[in-house]
Amino acid sequence: MSALEANLRILKAHYPDLALLLEGEEKPFEGEGWSGSRGDIRIETASSGLPVMSVCGIRLHSSRDPVREAERLAASLDEGEGPIVICGLALAYTAEACFRRFPHRPLVIAERHITVLKAALENRDLGELLLNARLLFVPGGSGEGVLNALSLLEKKGGGKALILKNQALCRLNEAWYSGIEAGVRSFSVREDVNMATLRRFGKRWIRNLSRNMNAIRDLPGVSRLEGILSPAQGLPVLLAAAGPGLDRIAPLLPAMARRCLVVAVDTSLRFCLKNGVEPDFAVAVDPQYWNARHLDRAFSPRTMLIAESAVYPPVLAGLKEGNFRGGLLCASLFPLGNYIEERVDPKGELGAGGSVATTAWDFCRLLGACEIRIAGLDLSFPGLKTHFRGAAFEELAQSRSGRLSPGETWSVKALREGQPFLAPASDGGRVLTDRRLSLYASWFENRFRLFPEIKNYSLGTGGIAIAGLETQEPGAILDLPERRKEIHGLLEDAYRRINREFFGETAPQRAEAWEKALKSLLRGLESLTETASDAAAMTENTLSRLEAQGLSSRERESILSRLDTINRRIAESDVKEVAGFLFPPSAELEKELAACDAPERMPKDPFRHHLAFSGAMYSALSAAAAYNLRQLRKFS
Repeated sequence: MSALEANLRILKAHYPDLALLLEGEEKPFEGEGWSGSRGDIRIETASSGLPVMSVCGIRLHSSRDPVREAERLAASLDEGEGPIVICGLALAYTAEACFRRFPHRPLVIAERHITVLKAALENRDLGELLLNARLLFVPGGSGEGVLNALSLLEKKGGGKALILKNQALCRLNEAWYSGIEAGVRSFSVREDVNMATLRRFGKRWIRNLSRNMNAIRDLPGVSRLEGILSPAQGLPVLLAAAGPGLDRIAPLLPAMARRCLVVAVDTSLRFCLKNGVEPDFAVAVDPQYWNARHLDRAFSPRTMLIAESAVYPPVLAGLKEGNFRGGLLCASLFPLGNYIEERVDPKGELGAGGSVATTAWDFCRLLGACEIRIAGLDLSFPGLKTHFRGAAFEELAQSRSGRLSPGETWSVKALREGQPFLAPASDGGRVLTDRRLSLYASWFENRFRLFPEIKNYSLGTGGIAIAGLETQEPGAILDLPERRKEIHGLLEDAYRRINREFFGETAPQRAEAWEKALKSLLRGLESLTETASDAAAMTENTLSRLEAQGLSSRERESILSRLDTINRRIAESDVKEVAGFLFPPSAELEKELAACDAPERMPKDPFRHHLAFSGAMYSALSAAAAYNLRQLRKFS
């Protein structure tokens, strides 16, 4: 059996779609770079006797020892759990080296040309690599499959994705591979952003949730509105984001509201009210104080507030004051809220891409919208503007403006803080954006790909270019028929149904389930705090004994057995994820351990390192569980 036959047999069993693609007709790639012509590929022999590939006369491997070269490349990667993206397969030496060095890490192979894939299968037995259950292929196309693959792997857990490139092959197809590399780096940087956000706001989220815990019992979820806009109705939705482009629709907003169901983000709510429109929904999910200020003096009794249970508490207090028609919760983004919701009343998930606009778009999708017109989704700084005129942040800057610190200083700071750069604009030019805003744009692009049946239109030009977002002049909405009466009737029917189902006979049972869940949560956190604290003390005492007098093999085995028992108890805890939310990553604990011990005192004993690491882990877990416990007792 030839190498190709053996490899294809495995592919047919594990990657049938790829096998069909390889057995199909080979077509040159039309576009920038090398076309992938089979005639340009040559297989030669290295000094080590192994085959090496050249394309257009350019060798893709070492002409002496391609295996050793690949091993050096794999050794250059940091240790971790995240996927490794191989850009350019060539003859798969690098992919094999990564698999041997990191057998636990997923491999994503991005190869532009089927001809290269087929040449690798013809000339090398890749059975060991192809049988790897953590292997994914992205062959040709636009390369967007890499982001889909990373999204799939992200759901299964893991760390940041790393990239290894076959430099020679990537230079032949620079635009394609550069696009993949940029996408992977944007995807991976989210982990850094999320970790930085957690460090900065993690305890704030816990405090907010503890104060808002009653809302999980008292407010229905957005799932009760799912699909109320049927495709047959064809009701258009207007989403008011908060970018500078929002100013363009101000004169037309009342006429738009007569034709569209209106969803506003918290930042744009006062803009809508100022221009004579009470949105049907306002979305608020940010837990920070300054975001809560967007709703100051926002009296909108026809608007339903859509919130997440970790919002700054005064946001939900506004419901009791009658500032809104009522409130609905989306599923909590945090384990503490999830714990109670799962046992009391699941609320319905909404996508979260870091910006309230991402959650608002996903709410429109949940409603069943077929067409979403979006105003103010610039995700950039057109004309060096950060928000629409009169935004709360702009008013704050002006109110604090002085001779030595004018309002323009605040604007410049906002423009420079997020690592700004120029990106393609929707009008074909270039526009200033930053790393954070570009991540939001990537989220929208991915969401638009996942739901191609939804038509998305940007009302205006000049913002960052987003694939899947078409441009439409604001005035085009006026060609639509007026449907405000129909929208009111639809929403009133939905609210009557929610009142009947949620606030009727099930309310007492829900209150009882809430009390039971809260007591269970408190007991679990008490137990976990005590277990982790005792374990930390035990490891500390054992380390002292180890350094003072040493431990026998039997004593070491006994201690490891006790640690295993403790770890099982922690793993079986119902509240481990609640406490683990504030738990630092393993790499951070390792750094702290290294900083505590002088290099000359660093022991080479793996047992001691295991004890020290376990002690740090138990101490961090005990502190995290205790913090949750204090906050819940304070406000429950």
